[in-house]
Amino acid sequence: MESPVTIFWFRRDLRLNDNHGLYSALQSGLPVLPVFVFDAAILNGLEPGDIRVNFIHGTISALHRQLKALGSGLSVIYDEPVKAFEKLIARFQVKAIYTNHDYEPYAKERDEKVRRLLAVKGIDFRTFKDQVLFEGSEAVKSDGIPYSVFTPYSRKWLELKNQSGVPVYPSESLGDKFLKYKAPGIPDLESMGFRGSPMVYPDKEISPETLVQYASARDIPGLDSTSKLGIHLRFGTISVRDCIRAGELYSASWLNELIWREFFMQILYHYPHVVKGAFKKEYDRIQWRNNEEEFKRWCEGTTGYPLVDAGMRQLNETGYMHNRVRMVTAGFLTKHLLIDWRWGEAYFAARLLDFELSSNNGNWQWAAGSGCDAAPYFRIFNPVTQAMKFDSEGNYIRRWVSEFETPAYPAPVVDHSLARARCMTAYSMALKP
Repeated sequence: MESPVTIFWFRRDLRLNDNHGLYSALQSGLPVLPVFVFDAAILNGLEPGDIRVNFIHGTISALHRQLKALGSGLSVIYDEPVKAFEKLIARFQVKAIYTNHDYEPYAKERDEKVRRLLAVKGIDFRTFKDQVLFEGSEAVKSDGIPYSVFTPYSRKWLELKNQSGVPVYPSESLGDKFLKYKAPGIPDLESMGFRGSPMVYPDKEISPETLVQYASARDIPGLDSTSKLGIHLRFGTISVRDCIRAGELYSASWLNELIWREFFMQILYHYPHVVKGAFKKEYDRIQWRNNEEEFKRWCEGTTGYPLVDAGMRQLNETGYMHNRVRMVTAGFLTKHLLIDWRWGEAYFAARLLDFELSSNNGNWQWAAGSGCDAAPYFRIFNPVTQAMKFDSEGNYIRRWVSEFETPAYPAPVVDHSLARARCMTAYSMALKP
């Protein structure tokens, strides 16, 4: 058998720099074998054209090239994780596996299965905090109760950050600690049941110019003035600590969005019931209409409300939707059409490049009024006035709705005043004591 090694398991941290778990692995005293597992249990539930798989494949290919330049390489396996590690343990004398924490329900179950396998073999499984600054119960009230309102949570988060600072894990400085070996080739997309895509993904560089004007321009979808870093935070191709430091330098407003991300992560941690039901459980009593034809029109972007339709078409074509428009489209589905927020949540989950369970769930429940710190149910966005306020020149709408202002554009699927009254009745009936 070959000499002892430490494995580093890349997951949502697809980078060599400022990587907490990788930094710790490279300091373990043993050569580090870098590993990525294309999890068959996840991939089997995705569509063949899922552009996120294409993004991951391109990213790990680039990572493999970086590691080859260091005399190593990325060992990539397409299988269920437990089976993948059984293969690796059979080939290498593995002393420990290092990786970074993952907080979603499936990830925790997966990690527990891997942990049990390794325990039987006498192999350590060590995980580290990397994708957030504060996790679990690190930012809670003084009595240990988790926050369910954002503003006091954000104050606590900032207080803790200012006390402890933002750590740095210079894993990029330890490139000589990787195992020197010739890694096998990376499985191609076709062999895993997927097809390539010509999609051009957002750049992962943090733009100071974008951040400086973020607060004033972030709500105007026609300006294309957001950072587009969501996909890179989702898959860890950028360090959240680098993002936090950039927020400190250039934009308190953008930093606030990073805090929202961690707020929803700790909500998922403390209140796992939100995955399947309302945070405020009385909202599960709402009698949704769930009209399938109206849902289809929403999905396709043919509701007759131009801002809603522009957002849905942008999502369908690019895997991205401007954040202001996400709020409008989600509010329209839940309150104008009275369609269960879980339908919309699942649609976004299948198509958003930057899909993250905690944020997607938290924002959909915010829009529906059922979540923590949510918009009250009687706050019902008017898509027409939202368009007038945030896309007054119609630049965004015309970009995505080619038939806008022509006879081919569909009539509204529902009248706003009627929908508002219907929503108020349905919600008030469900929520009355």
